[in-house]
Amino acid sequence: MTTLLKEWLIQNEYPINDLNAVGKYGNSPLMKASREANIVIVDELLSLNADLNIKNVDGNSALWNACFGNSYECFEALVKAGIDIDSQNVNDVTALMYCASAGKDDFVELLLKHNARTDFESLDGFKAIDLAVTPKIVKLLKNANLS
Repeated sequence: MTTLLKEWLIQNEYPINDLNAVGKYGNSPLMKASREANIVIVDELLSLNADLNIKNVDGNSALWNACFGNSYECFEALVKAGIDIDSQNVNDVTALMYCASAGKDDFVELLLKHNARTDFESLDGFKAIDLAVTPKIVKLLKNANLS
């Protein structure tokens, strides 16, 4: 573990002897670093085998946090490490649904490129296409369902 990671963990009130400890709102260090778009910390946590499957109190994963933080680098690092791209939160919402509803067309494209499923439904019965807020996202999702 580098000094940089140790300092980051301490600064963010995580124990240095447990890379999978959860802090505020149930976020692990990997989630927090992903949300902050801190690829240096994300890469080191991944190299030290931080758990990809931890979810916070809302059931969101590190991938969701990377999308929220607009971090393409963290997104790609997490996908490469094998994170579940179709993880559902406590409302059965996936990162694809979130990105479609937040107008994050670049992340919708990335998720689809990595074969995110478009057929999942939230607890309210909505699919990603139902939540799409831009014509571009609607088109992306319609085209994904054709292939």
